[in-house]
Formats: sequence, structure tokens, C-alpha cells
Amino acid sequence: MQDSAAALGRVPFESSDENGLVFAFDFAADGALAAGGAPAEWTWRSYALTDARARRSIESDLALPDAARSTLLAGQESCHIDFEDGWLHGELPDLRHESYSTGREVGHLRFAVSETALVSGRRQPLRSVEAARNAVERGKRFRSPYEMVEAIVSQTLIHLDAEIRKLGETLDTIEDRIVTDSWHGEREALSASRRDAVVLHRQVATMTTLFRDLRHSHEDELPGAADAMATRLSARATALHHDCEQIQARARLLQDELLAKLTAQSNRLLYFLSVMTAVLMPMTIISGLFGMNVEGIPFATGEAGFWIVSALAVAVAVAVLFGVTRLGRSS
Repeated sequence: MQDSAAALGRVPFESSDENGLVFAFDFAADGALAAGGAPAEWTWRSYALTDARARRSIESDLALPDAARSTLLAGQESCHIDFEDGWLHGELPDLRHESYSTGREVGHLRFAVSETALVSGRRQPLRSVEAARNAVERGKRFRSPYEMVEAIVSQTLIHLDAEIRKLGETLDTIEDRIVTDSWHGEREALSASRRDAVVLHRQVATMTTLFRDLRHSHEDELPGAADAMATRLSARATALHHDCEQIQARARLLQDELLAKLTAQSNRLLYFLSVMTAVLMPMTIISGLFGMNVEGIPFATGEAGFWIVSALAVAVAVAVLFGVTRLGRSS
């Protein structure tokens, strides 16, 4: 199996690989995998940056300029894209592979690309890189390293678009329940959706800003293939950023509407408690007055005293209730 993979221009990952490669591909001029021994038009090498052997291989790669090497070996994660000495290099956000993460976790892809080579690295398996790798192994052709970078970033944008659509469907369900007054229990779901929207917006905004700034900062330096790639990716990221902003606006509006319903419910409960307090207060005062253990209490000696006082308390309570409800209607 490994011999056939090598014959197609692929070097599979082995734990004993002395260069720390996860995989490597050689591509012919037509974009297909180069046959074993055939000259390669361009190459793609992918490293696991947590492997010390991979870091040594990158450090000793004289073809990489210092800036690109620093990007690949940087200790801290910092999203950026730059162009220097004929190499486009940077760090982009991506989603971690679902088989190696719990839930939706963000990872980072580091890369350096020239006309004839693509060097990439990541600390954790990433969805977009694995999707591009699987496409190559299924026979898809990539005629240049920039086309491969565009395919990887496009996969990231596709995954983000799917997440945004899924979030939109969740908001549709919450909105239906709020409109039909079945909103009890939706507060937690809406808060979780808003958190997801913030994370998605931050990631999409980063992609949009990076590719826009790349074109503005290096418009005269970028090779034609790199400039075309950046233009297409910038347009896609901008459209996705607009969709994400709409999702955030919807989530805020739904939260405002939900808070308004909660406020109305609280006001109704407070009004009920206020009415009960107003009704019971006169009865409490009357019962307190006639319950004093002093001489001269009216009706203390008559047999109908209890009923007279009770009727008085009820009459006052009914009068207060009538006055409060009438006042409530007028306001």
C-alpha cells in the first residue's frame, strides 16, 4: 500500500519519519500527482508543528526565507498574511477536525507558499487540510500551490458557511417559539446561539480583514496567481461576513424581544402582587385595630361583633380592589 502511494507522488505519515512529515505530495504540470521518479512541477509538504523533527526540518530548509520560517515556527498564535521574497506566508484560523476535538473548536493553519512549493503546518488536525488531502488522494488536480491554498481556505469558508446556516436554522426555531408565545425555556438556547454567532463573526472577520489588507498592502508585489486567489477569497469572505452580521443582528433582536416578553411577564406579576397588597392592607389594619388587648374595643361585648368587623373589612377590601383595578385600566 505504501509503495503504491509513493508511486503516485505521496509520502504517507509514519511515526518514524525522520523529517516529521504528516504527508507530502509531488504534483506534475497537469496538476495530477506525479508518478514516482517523474519530475515534479510543485510540492506540498505538511508538518505537525508539535513534532521536534518537523521543527528541525523547517529550521534547516534553506529555501524558506527567514520571515516564512518564523511564521511556521512561531510560539504564539497570531493570524496574519504577508508577502516577502517571493513567498506568501501567514497563519489563518480553521476548525479542528471533528475526530480530534469536542464540539466546535478553532485551530490555526500556518503556511508558506511560492510558485513551486507549499509548506504547511498545524498543531492539531484541521478539517480543511484533511479535506484538501482527501481530494488529492481521490484524484483531484491542483495546478499550482496557490490553487491548493485557495482550496484549503475555501474549505474553511464552506465550513463556516455551514455553521452560519445551521445557526440561522436554530434562530428560526427560537423565533417561531417566541412569536407563538412558547418562549419559556428559550433564554438559554438564545444565549448559546449568540455566543456561537460571536465566535463565528470573529473568525469570519479575521479572514475578511487579512485578505483585504493583503491586496491593499502588496497589490504591486503579488504574483498574478496569488493576487487572483486573494481577490476571490476576499470576495467570498466579505459575503460570508455580511451573512454573519445578519445572524448577529437577528440574535440581538430576538434577545431584545425575549427580554421584552420577560419584562411584560414580570410587570404582570408585580401588578398582581400590588393589587393583593392593596386589598389585604386595609383588612390587616382593621384586624390589627380590633385585635388590640385594651379596654373600649367596639363590639367587644356584642354577639354580632365578629361579623360586623368582618363585613367592614371585606367592604373596605372590595372598595380598594375596585379602585385599584379601575386605576389600572385607565393607565
